[in-house]
Amino acid sequence: MNTGKSGIEQLRNNYFRAVDYWLIVPVMILTIIGLYVLSKVLSSGYTDYPQNLYKQAGAAVLGMFVALFICLLDTHFLKLIGWFMYGFSVLALMIMPFDGVDMTEKWGADAWMNAPIVGTFQPSEIAKIALVLVAAFIFEDMAERRITLPKGFLRLALVYIPPLFLIAIQPDFGTAMVIIFTFACMLFIWGLKFRYVLLAISGAIVATPLVWKFYLDTFQKKRILSLLFSGSDPESEYNLVQSKMAIASGGLVGNQSGTSVHVPVKESDFIFSAVSEHMGFIGTTAVIIFALVFLMRCLIVASKASQKAYSYAVIGLAGAFAFHYIENMGMCVGLLPITGIPLPFISLGGTSLLVNFISLGIILNISMEKSLVRKS
Repeated sequence: MNTGKSGIEQLRNNYFRAVDYWLIVPVMILTIIGLYVLSKVLSSGYTDYPQNLYKQAGAAVLGMFVALFICLLDTHFLKLIGWFMYGFSVLALMIMPFDGVDMTEKWGADAWMNAPIVGTFQPSEIAKIALVLVAAFIFEDMAERRITLPKGFLRLALVYIPPLFLIAIQPDFGTAMVIIFTFACMLFIWGLKFRYVLLAISGAIVATPLVWKFYLDTFQKKRILSLLFSGSDPESEYNLVQSKMAIASGGLVGNQSGTSVHVPVKESDFIFSAVSEHMGFIGTTAVIIFALVFLMRCLIVASKASQKAYSYAVIGLAGAFAFHYIENMGMCVGLLPITGIPLPFISLGGTSLLVNFISLGIILNISMEKSLVRKS
């Protein structure tokens, strides 16, 4: 009896020692910052306040439990989880145009679907994780010479084309770019030669006029032109101008005047401007520092993973987080084009927050796996 109890206690102690707090602590601080800023933003004129804030807090708590649950799973289940999420996301993306929920007029893309109990969610958010996990094991098969390179790249094409096509016709250009970026990160770590990188850049340059003419909508073209030529289209630049005003009003510790600057979609796409407005330079610096700590820790986890597939998966997930942080902050200050890319763990959105915590759980699982094996 005592031996059994001692063994259980030992396992529990090993588990808590193996938890990577360098991942958890920055994420929890970013989540708390997000809830604090959202409480300020949502309380000023949003009709469904405080229910929307309660839902965000509930999603954060649920997400943390989901992340900790994923930690308890054997790492070998990640491949199965990836394929399950892939099948679910592709099926949802196929059903979505016929579910009766169309937010194209409001958000510029039909990227949401309605589900019982859950409500509206974005299947493309699930697809981002699924593609990373599935592709990671294909890359490992190629690296270990279990399959030939032509066969491996054919599998990757068959895996990526269906969800990318379904996301592109929504059209959700921002999410498509995130998926392409995560694939590029994993491909680079897998061992892509530099000449192929130059070839891909050349291909992207050649394809730019075609994308401009045949894919981008008018409002997307206006956003890019307004970024390149300031003052060319005051209507398209309105969001950016207001965002800069809100950032400037924050000063060192936040806007103390009591007058808030109106910024469209301030609770989501332009949440970084709200962080600056309500927490000032100190708040935005804290967000940048903790985001960097989290991303750097992800790179360390990837470098120490026990299996190549796990390294590729962490790199892909970290690449998605990095793209979101850079794009969201960059567009709020006028350095990058405006897209519907939220700020991870901070922007309003239950689906996005929950998916971020699932990604965290996968990275934690891989981080803890080697530590638990070593302690055992």
